[in-house]
Amino acid sequence: MKSNFHTHSTFCDGKNTIEEVVLCAIDAGFDSLGFSGHGYTDFDNRYCMQNTEGYINEVKRVKEKYKDKIQIYLGVEEDMCGFVDRSRFDYILGACHYYAIDGKYYDVDGSYEHTLEALKAVSNDVIKLADNYYRRFCDYILSRKPDIVAHFDLLTKFDEKYDSIFSHNKDYHALAKNYLLYAMKSNCIFEVNTGAISRGYRKTPYPSSELLYTLYKNDGKIIVNSDCHAAENLESSFDEAIPMLKDIGFKYTYVLYDGKFTKTLL
Repeated sequence: MKSNFHTHSTFCDGKNTIEEVVLCAIDAGFDSLGFSGHGYTDFDNRYCMQNTEGYINEVKRVKEKYKDKIQIYLGVEEDMCGFVDRSRFDYILGACHYYAIDGKYYDVDGSYEHTLEALKAVSNDVIKLADNYYRRFCDYILSRKPDIVAHFDLLTKFDEKYDSIFSHNKDYHALAKNYLLYAMKSNCIFEVNTGAISRGYRKTPYPSSELLYTLYKNDGKIIVNSDCHAAENLESSFDEAIPMLKDIGFKYTYVLYDGKFTKTLL
């Protein structure tokens, strides 16, 4: 079953209109498609939706227009710093895009330079910075229980392309594993996100293979998403991620179909 539930459009920081993405999904033989525009954050308007009403109405319009060809779902990518009205959406992806240090926000994935700024703000203490990210994110996951946890270890985005800050630190791996086990108490579905591959930052998806193995060994639930910001990347790197997941031992993924999240064979 072809699907993707982490999809952006021109209503936030995506390249294509909602209808353009839908038409691409239909051409590619998708069974279901979920849109997940970035929820509004009042302190940072660079990437999030400015017209949430317009977004909701447009997704509903194409959902009706193409209902005989594809199942379309209205989702939102909620940052833990800006809650949405959950009742208005079919599902939410929960994400953490910011470090919060001494009352100031530093974006996690905006640029490598921003990551270095955040690291400097904690006296270059890598573990302190990682703990800042995971502690806040996991507390949010346990309290909010989003339908899908988006890119759990997003803070490692630049580790493959630039000097590794986190991934070469053994203490980081222990910290990340412990926080993942904590977050799994929520019983949420964890996203396997290939988006950074299509954008040239990584060769592997989020979460890391080590964290994916932890998910597998502890009966974690997964969903494969492309974090699509351009229609041509709707299923980008799925053909690499799925065999990797099978090698780890996963046999199932989850999809949103007929109005509910359903376990299906990889």
